[in-house]
Amino acid sequence: MLDVRRMQVLRAVITSGSITAAARNLGYTPSAISQQLAVLEREAGTPLLERVGRGVQPTPAGTLLSEHAETLSAELARAEAALTELKEGRTSKLAIRYFATAGATMVPYAVAALRREHPGVWLDLKLIDPGDPLTEVEEGRADLAIIVYPRPAEPGRGIELVPLLDDPYRAVLPRAHRLARKRVLDLTDLADEPWVGVDPIPGACRAILEGACASAGFHPNVVVESEDYPSAQGFIAAGLGVGLVPELGLGTPHPGVVVRRVRNPQPSRHIHAAVAARVAGSPAVQTFLEAMQEATENVA
Repeated sequence: MLDVRRMQVLRAVITSGSITAAARNLGYTPSAISQQLAVLEREAGTPLLERVGRGVQPTPAGTLLSEHAETLSAELARAEAALTELKEGRTSKLAIRYFATAGATMVPYAVAALRREHPGVWLDLKLIDPGDPLTEVEEGRADLAIIVYPRPAEPGRGIELVPLLDDPYRAVLPRAHRLARKRVLDLTDLADEPWVGVDPIPGACRAILEGACASAGFHPNVVVESEDYPSAQGFIAAGLGVGLVPELGLGTPHPGVVVRRVRNPQPSRHIHAAVAARVAGSPAVQTFLEAMQEATENVA
């Protein structure tokens, strides 16, 4: 097997133009450099240098190994830098995935805190919506994902769940709706109403709504499907139906709707951070999680 350090010696000889110059630059004797090159040639099974006047020049094999030595040296330097960052409590990269309403509310606070506490960490932030951010962690493409619970399937092995926030659904009605005068609605009050669907893609959020309605003894009559919560509010304001929207998704409510609490049952999204076990102890991850938990106080 080729020795990386001998390859680096070869590169030093080639770039300096002679064994003597390379020995001086590296702090070795010329004989020590010659011995290293002789061993490397035996490992390679072919000549790597040829003499030209008082200097040397590489053979095609020597040029090839010199180029690879440059690549390996750069990778080693990056590895050493990453190890130093790890020992000093930093990670060089943190890949985070999230869904839209978390990205608009909690995630920005946590990112700001991470920038203050760990300015050397490079963040790879990506919105996964529609879709399941958890998949990115399960398949090794991300370190942390903000997800909704309960969910149809449990996370895979090697993933830790950290509770962040309970996000209850609220009834959203046209302002002139007959139920708008009530401050709190039983979910069965909406059983015979036309609905504006807010979660057309099968997943945790849709399962939560369908499960709550099933517990109340009905299946919602969805007459309009919406891809996002602001659009859903617009359809509701136009009188096309009623809907349930999580608090994080309400933002600034549409002027044409009213928002009311729901009970018996009250559906709620339980928002968690799914953290890959390999990074769970990282100071940067801990800072991000603590900031996320603090951020819930700003949006609760």
